[in-house]
Amino acid sequence: MQPKSIEELIENHIDCYHIQVESDDLTHFTAIIVSDEFLGKSKLMRHRLVYAALGDHMQSNIHAFSFQSYTTEEYNNLT
Repeated sequence: MQPKSIEELIENHIDCYHIQVESDDLTHFTAIIVSDEFLGKSKLMRHRLVYAALGDHMQSNIHAFSFQSYTTEEYNNLT
């Protein structure tokens, strides 16, 4: 699965300010996801939102998916 396809899956379910997915082998992925839909949500709830967006692909096309989730404010404060 291409990183761009994963970005599109997530963007179809979560309104993203910024998203970047990378992979070296097209089965293990890392991502940065920035969305105000994460506002007030725990880390667990954020993960559930993202995994729900990925759906069945987590069982077949994606072997490992590691990501950092931020609200817009959290992301802007990183720099």
